[in-house]
Amino acid sequence: MQRVLIVDDEPAIVAAVRERLQREGLAVQSAPDGEAALAALTAAPADLLLLDIGLPGIDGFETLRRARAQGYDLPVILLTARGDEIDRVVGLELGADDYVVKPFSVRELAARVRALLRRSGEVAALRARLAEVAAPPAGPLQIDPARRRATLNGVALDLRPREFDLLAFLARHPGQVFSRDALLRQVWGQEGFLDARTVDVHVRRLRARLAAVAPDADLIQTERGVGYRFEG
Repeated sequence: MQRVLIVDDEPAIVAAVRERLQREGLAVQSAPDGEAALAALTAAPADLLLLDIGLPGIDGFETLRRARAQGYDLPVILLTARGDEIDRVVGLELGADDYVVKPFSVRELAARVRALLRRSGEVAALRARLAEVAAPPAGPLQIDPARRRATLNGVALDLRPREFDLLAFLARHPGQVFSRDALLRQVWGQEGFLDARTVDVHVRRLRARLAAVAPDADLIQTERGVGYRFEG
């Protein structure tokens, strides 16, 4: 049974979401703050995290940052009462997959949870297929799908899992332009409820990691009004 961890300090919200998700056949845990959430992940890793931004103590952003730093690559939906674009962008930068602004429909939230859990399984299958694909031809950028490692000019790139998947996919199709929706399908596994800006955030972060090693290497290029392509 798939497990969802709800991190929110409002008991009424936790109770409503728990009741709905349990009706969907999911196991549900809850934590009232970030420290308790990290402890819960250590005790029993979850399949998805519902994380409120406005938590007491360490906020949702810091909780997500620490979870990613500790290697938890589970899907994350941020819950926020703010709705400011800057909060959404910060959340995506930190590795969130989706966000919901309070007050929200519990039914819609459950649909987003189902979509992310389904996509998580599809991503696992995609990664398995990537591991079977040969690395690109010899050149400055080297990708090892089996070991999930990449180097540029001989320097190892410190990539998050989805950054690696995005780079590996684009590098296998040099010169081909992919729209944001196409990348959501091919790399994330499904368009679903995801905002296309998720792709922009990951591309920007990936470019920064590449530029840190090779400032003059413009490997991921923008086709204005269309999407992105890899030029190796």
